[in-house]
Amino acid sequence: MSSAEVAARPVPGRQDDLGVGRGRLMRSELRLVFTRLRNVALLAVLSSGPILIGVAVKVSAPDSANGEGPPFLTSITQNGLFLAFTSLVVALPVFLPLAVSVIAGEAVAGEASLGTLRYLLTAPVDRTRLLAVKYLSIVLYGAVATLLVAAVGVLTGVLLFPVGDVTLLSGTTVPFAEGLLRTLLVAGYVTAALAAVAAVGLFISTLTEVPIAAMCATLVAVVLLEIFDQVPQLDSLDSWLLPHDWLAFGDLLRDPVALGGVAHGLLVQGGYVVVFLTLAWARMTSKDVTS
Repeated sequence: MSSAEVAARPVPGRQDDLGVGRGRLMRSELRLVFTRLRNVALLAVLSSGPILIGVAVKVSAPDSANGEGPPFLTSITQNGLFLAFTSLVVALPVFLPLAVSVIAGEAVAGEASLGTLRYLLTAPVDRTRLLAVKYLSIVLYGAVATLLVAAVGVLTGVLLFPVGDVTLLSGTTVPFAEGLLRTLLVAGYVTAALAAVAAVGLFISTLTEVPIAAMCATLVAVVLLEIFDQVPQLDSLDSWLLPHDWLAFGDLLRDPVALGGVAHGLLVQGGYVVVFLTLAWARMTSKDVTS
């Protein structure tokens, strides 16, 4: 059953908005997003990443005493908390955007392909409210996926490697509890990055009735922006490309925290959210959106 059918079902004793008020639409959308088998499988695949990285580093751990191996691998072997950061670095360029692209691409296009979008909008359900619910559900999925990667990274790191006081990138040592707090800050920043991807995907989803096309187009857009970010001839545009500051969360692992890159990244991501949600709203409220 789609969110349209769940949300539009009349509720005895409450006929205004056909029972969609009081968060009923939001609850039904979240239930569908987080119980759909494909979406659960995506979370399971993402959570396996930190485990695979941790086991690989444990089995072939570099000799940290002699300074062998890449620096981030040495950091993991010295303190398991760095496995969470490394897992996010690995997952952010493709895997986390892929998961969000799948959810965002299906948000509107999936309803349209099933023919339930027209039914839902004639319930009636306010189109702005529907768009907001769709977007919030995608962002929450991205937040859960990010926190899952970070949490599995921390747990795997604790089980496989030594833990204790954390030496930050600036060389300062902080207590393990503060290291965990900084992990949450990093996860929050990554979630903000995924919120921008969600806005792009939601807009693309309003342009088609083919969910797989919207999913692929969203991911392709992200990958193209990452490629453009690496082209020297486009250096003047780099700072305004969505993925440019994604790894700026490394500044949160310094003491004092360097906010320049993080602040600019949040500004750019916020701009993408505003622009593409506005475009999605304009499309969603057009008369042919359910055609």
